[in-house]
Amino acid sequence: MKKLFVFLSLTLLFANIISAQTTTVWIIRHAEKDKSNPQDTNPNLSDEGKIRAADLAKYLKKVKFDVAFATPTKRTHQTLDSLVIPKVIDYKDIKSLADSIKTNYVGKTVIIAGHSNTVLEIIEALGGKRPKEELTDDDYDYIFEVSVKEDKAKVKMDQYGRPHHL
Repeated sequence: MKKLFVFLSLTLLFANIISAQTTTVWIIRHAEKDKSNPQDTNPNLSDEGKIRAADLAKYLKKVKFDVAFATPTKRTHQTLDSLVIPKVIDYKDIKSLADSIKTNYVGKTVIIAGHSNTVLEIIEALGGKRPKEELTDDDYDYIFEVSVKEDKAKVKMDQYGRPHHL
């Protein structure tokens, strides 16, 4: 009986420690894409986008990521190529992505490369508030850090690399 009590106490303590951990999720839009061929639905990064991807790596050089998520497009994967990431997982559904992170990556550091029409929705799916009303097709330099702890999320917004609105 004493062993059972100790086991249950340790299990409860472990569950509280896990649930009290903060998950850090960095969210970016892919870098600038090559627009030279309007018929190309899956373009590579442009030269400017490759520079921005390198700027992203400089900005996040001290961050150790446990996992990354990208859509199946070349540009989201290429934006993450400059970072040291153990694995990149494709995602398609924002709600499933957020649920997976909240369940499987508690206490971890994650980066997500999305698109202008998904970045803010991902923040909301993680429980955060939109720090901007919208991202336009020209917004490439924003980076969002979302700290998720239990059901609460805090969002910080910054910019990296060359400002795109010059």
